[in-house]
Amino acid sequence: MPSVLDTLAAHSDNPSSFLALNSGNAYFHDGGFDGACAYRTSGRYVLQFGGPFTAPEHRARLLDAFAAHAGRRLVAVQLQRADAELYAAHGFTVNQLGASYAVDLSRFTLRGSRFVRLRNKISRARRAGLEVAEVMAGDDCAELDRIDQCWLRDKGRHVKELRFLVGQRNGSLQRHRRLFVGRIDGETAGYINYSPVYGSRSGWLHDLSRRRPDAPPGVMEALNATVMERLTAEGAGWLHFGFTPFTGLDPEHELPGASRMFTRFARLLAERGDVIYPAASQLEYKQKWAPHVVLPEYIAFRGRPRPGAVWQLLRATNAL
Repeated sequence: MPSVLDTLAAHSDNPSSFLALNSGNAYFHDGGFDGACAYRTSGRYVLQFGGPFTAPEHRARLLDAFAAHAGRRLVAVQLQRADAELYAAHGFTVNQLGASYAVDLSRFTLRGSRFVRLRNKISRARRAGLEVAEVMAGDDCAELDRIDQCWLRDKGRHVKELRFLVGQRNGSLQRHRRLFVGRIDGETAGYINYSPVYGSRSGWLHDLSRRRPDAPPGVMEALNATVMERLTAEGAGWLHFGFTPFTGLDPEHELPGASRMFTRFARLLAERGDVIYPAASQLEYKQKWAPHVVLPEYIAFRGRPRPGAVWQLLRATNAL
């Protein structure tokens, strides 16, 4: 049986699929073919990430097998449109949860009036002496650990680091990611971790980023712009900025049978949910880069949505 990583590389078309490999996840396989479902449990619920990863002709069978294994309290998150349609056809209640954003590197440019403010921020950071370097396997990352601690402290004493639907920087899989740091006068000001993306829009996912609270304005924009230049030169296709819940919500994206109650709940969080997730600031950063594609992403409940399911999802992500 191929590894889950090999399965993702062969069959995934979800730009966030590498997050299925996060520590804490478990995997369901059907022994008759190459395929995997990534999930974790929270309370009495089974939370699946990203849909069934397998060849198109096996997706329905793998979903049925996993649903039978997981039971009635199955919730699937970060589903792409094709996944959403599959789950709806199999009796799940499916709602849009948010959207993900991607830039086609072959078409990307910072020229033009729409990027004036972004260019100014990047120039300011570079004039401050920002230097960008890639962190290689075996390099000392103690300074990045300190930035993580400072970043979290700066968010407030009640804020916890998110998990499950966000990336990781450590572990054996880090060799498949790419990590870039920005330094000023030898001091690390911030970093961005990028994960590989497979499928029709292959490239890299702007995955996990941290900055020192006292870092000059424009550091993260200049760091990412420098990496985009390098990735473009290397022939990478797309840079994905990842999933942001409660953004890009549109009635046109909803499937027949969507829960009106959950739609109202998602829109309420879109307007007032910054305490749970800083969607507005995340969206503002992603829109700076004028993404070429905005992809709706979905959540699927086996049966009708239950408050307990939403509660356990928020707990699993450490949002509560």
